[in-house]
Amino acid sequence: MKITSLELTNYRNYKTAKFSFNPDLNLFLGENAQGKTNLLESIYVLALTYSHRTQKNKELICFGEKVARICGIVEKLTTKLSIEITLTTKGRKTKVNHIEQKRLADYIGRCNVILFSPEDLAMIKGSPSVRRRFLDVEISQISSIYLYDLMQYQNILKQRNSYLKQTIEQKKTDKASDKLYYEILSEQLASFGAKIIHSRLIFIEKLEKWANPLHSNISSQHEQLKLNYSSSFSLPKERSVENIEQAFIQQLKNKQKYELFVGTSSYGPHRDDLQFFINDVNIATFGSQGQQRTTALSLKLAEINLIYEKTGEYPLLLLDDVMSELDNKRQLRLLQTIFGKTQTFITTTTLKDLKQLPIKGKIFTIVEGKIEVS
Repeated sequence: MKITSLELTNYRNYKTAKFSFNPDLNLFLGENAQGKTNLLESIYVLALTYSHRTQKNKELICFGEKVARICGIVEKLTTKLSIEITLTTKGRKTKVNHIEQKRLADYIGRCNVILFSPEDLAMIKGSPSVRRRFLDVEISQISSIYLYDLMQYQNILKQRNSYLKQTIEQKKTDKASDKLYYEILSEQLASFGAKIIHSRLIFIEKLEKWANPLHSNISSQHEQLKLNYSSSFSLPKERSVENIEQAFIQQLKNKQKYELFVGTSSYGPHRDDLQFFINDVNIATFGSQGQQRTTALSLKLAEINLIYEKTGEYPLLLLDDVMSELDNKRQLRLLQTIFGKTQTFITTTTLKDLKQLPIKGKIFTIVEGKIEVS
């Protein structure tokens, strides 16, 4: 999978800009606050419809403008696609081959990307919400069914939380709550939640299969990496969708009084976590900074192989100012793994951190949103 060209209109500090990319390596060179990360971000937004840096569309649109547009040409093994996203303060509109896509699930996955940024190096010790987001983003790229289930679950969760809060208020006025409505919401939450958990378990199993040998290699065979899905309720030994759903429903029944008291849904995939163990030690608590960085790198490299295994094509790889954060051994392992497989985009303030690059690519020098290509 390659993105051959990109066109920006009123995106961040780019009023109008067109780019033609190298099929293997593209370097975005520039000082801080010049626009190199904005350019990398635009590729991410084009693929996933949102930014990894902000949740507000307004911040993606040039100051004084009302609409921003990103358009790219993506080449796959058997087809070429034009994909486009238009951003306004009120929402977004996506197109594939100039045809509007009404459902997000029909758009996500047309262009797969893996982003590796300094924030990912801290993912191991970050909050559980960071790791849940990691799971949701990566699984959604390779499974439109997962994305659908996730969106349904989030909608039901919102309704259920609203009901729980209303019930607390109704108790103050002695009004009766609608118990049937609560039961229906709980059953729907368990139904979609079980599918999400099941998909996450499969994804984590495959991710560990790819990540462990990579981690072992980087650590000179001294460390074994294991991943564990930490659920907010006890999962059954036989982890089929049906069994997980039944365990989820039983948990909601057992904790009904508690949830009605606190006024929020306290159990389900929105409260789950992903844990990392090296030689059976939880590295979030006891791991060194080097072990945490190696784990983060191993996960990103494993994702590349996992997406290829699922789709038959390697994703785009976006490296946002991470080369300077990795020592020579980790840099070398990263470069050995990706080159010849992925089309890679790297932002950097200096080429000194890229001495080990095995091939030459296209260099885009960026100064205040203006581009010089070499």
